[in-house]
Amino acid sequence: MSKKRKNGGIWVVLFILIAAMVIGTWWVYRSGFDIEESTYLYIDTDDDVDSVAQKIERQTKPESMRVFHLYAGLLNLKDKIRTGRYEVTPDLSMLNLIRNIRNHNEKPIMLVVPSTRTMDQMAGKLANQLMADSASIAQYLNDESNMKALGYTKESLPGIFIPNTYEVYWDVSIQKLMERMQKENVAFWNEERTAKLKEVSEYAGEKMTKEKVITLASIVDSETANNGEKPTIAALYMNRLRKQMALQSDPTVIFAVGDFTIRRVLHEHLKVESPYNTYRNIGLPPGPIRVPSIAGIDAVLDHDKNGYIYMCAKEDFSGTHNFAVTYGEHLLNAARYVKALNERGIKR
Repeated sequence: MSKKRKNGGIWVVLFILIAAMVIGTWWVYRSGFDIEESTYLYIDTDDDVDSVAQKIERQTKPESMRVFHLYAGLLNLKDKIRTGRYEVTPDLSMLNLIRNIRNHNEKPIMLVVPSTRTMDQMAGKLANQLMADSASIAQYLNDESNMKALGYTKESLPGIFIPNTYEVYWDVSIQKLMERMQKENVAFWNEERTAKLKEVSEYAGEKMTKEKVITLASIVDSETANNGEKPTIAALYMNRLRKQMALQSDPTVIFAVGDFTIRRVLHEHLKVESPYNTYRNIGLPPGPIRVPSIAGIDAVLDHDKNGYIYMCAKEDFSGTHNFAVTYGEHLLNAARYVKALNERGIKR
């Protein structure tokens, strides 16, 4: 074999080797996931590099786990795992996923803050959407020092939440989340809403602060899920406030008793000793009986002007009410409702 032919063969081999290295490097660099739509990887405080690898293999259909282990070693992932919700897209490479985890480049969630009856229920609803567990959230919400730092008391704390959807990170701390809720509350009570407090106070015959509006809104929300009725019910209760009559709201009694399975408030329930029992106490209770909805709050601020003093659930169980100006009218409405309860065998 001539020297020229021998050298030519070496160059061919070198070219093939270089081409193979380039192609291999490109494949390793571009290696990603065999998925058709985005999926999400949730990494919490208990995860290490091995559990992260298992989650990736189980949830994201990686093209090569060898690539994961290669980059995890090169980038020292085991010491730099960050909690969070990480998006895995069809065009994402394994290298960029690892970089996202190291750099805490997570994808936010849309957190739904609901209207709940109690703070323990709120803790459960939030925990279903966040990394934090319900016990730790409940512990934070029941700590009076935390309430004080936020400017609230145990009685007023439900009013910090404005039920809505918020963009947050899945691994947000409960403290950061509550600070966010505080800011959202301030933003909600804008100049327009705050300006309405004067007229509401005039109608109710007493100074209605935003805290009192929230408390009244919680009662309105507890009386009906029908947003169309809420301004009517808000006016009715303010009519009672103005006349210095007891509000006599069944939902406040149920809250005072602490049994939310009650469907029929009985005389024995009305005897409960509690500042939340509006049959025994004049005026609003010391705080909201649930987290009020935006519709409930705005129903108080944009209340009807009517002469209603009494209300009773309709006998058709539609969730709406019959309203009355006089006690005689109310007794007729109440008799029809009691008859319907009896016919259905509802005793409590």
